[in-house]
Amino acid sequence: MDRIIRFAGVTKRYETEDRVVAIDSVDLEISRGERVAIMGPSGSGKSTLLNLISGLDEPTSGTVFFEDRALSEMNDNELTLMRRKKIGLIFQTFNLLPTLTATENVSLPLRLDGMRRRTANARAVELLTRVGLNERLTHRPDELSGGERQRIAIARSLVFNPPVLLADEPTGNLDSHTGADIIELLDKLHDEFQTTVVLVTHNSSAAEHCERRFTMLDGKIVSSNE
Repeated sequence: MDRIIRFAGVTKRYETEDRVVAIDSVDLEISRGERVAIMGPSGSGKSTLLNLISGLDEPTSGTVFFEDRALSEMNDNELTLMRRKKIGLIFQTFNLLPTLTATENVSLPLRLDGMRRRTANARAVELLTRVGLNERLTHRPDELSGGERQRIAIARSLVFNPPVLLADEPTGNLDSHTGADIIELLDKLHDEFQTTVVLVTHNSSAAEHCERRFTMLDGKIVSSNE
């Protein structure tokens, strides 16, 4: 398969008093259209790995490649465009704007990209309908359940039809039943869009939905199902 993400000897250290090594000499390849689960205890480096993929953080040494281009070769504008249009981000805490409706939250990235309001709203409604929220279009986040808010966040992550979705504990703030619904929704959207999914999770049931599963410990990938 066509490789989309590659880590070549990547290390990330934080120069605090204790000099924390968050990622330690990681080599990793992820192909286009794959579903990959990253597991491990808190502090093992999982979220740092996602931040390095998206260019929100820079490695101390080694190189991160996206579509065979080193992120270190991209300027700030190129990194911003990559994150906006090629990487969908899904967070545990939803990160919705409380004063905006569901439609406005989803259409906001398109509006910031210069799209006309009517066109952006139409795209938002299309995606909200796909995630089962066609009756919640004008509701604000505080009027919705946790599962509904996460569905809005997922719809927002798909507005540019990105080739990669990075999901950081997307079920962490949800009960087990709602969390299972969210994972099933991600499965459905993966099949529909053929998006590469990198899922950070503590939930072994969620991880089972991914073809490849890795476990991290102390910044290293210590095991996989391969």
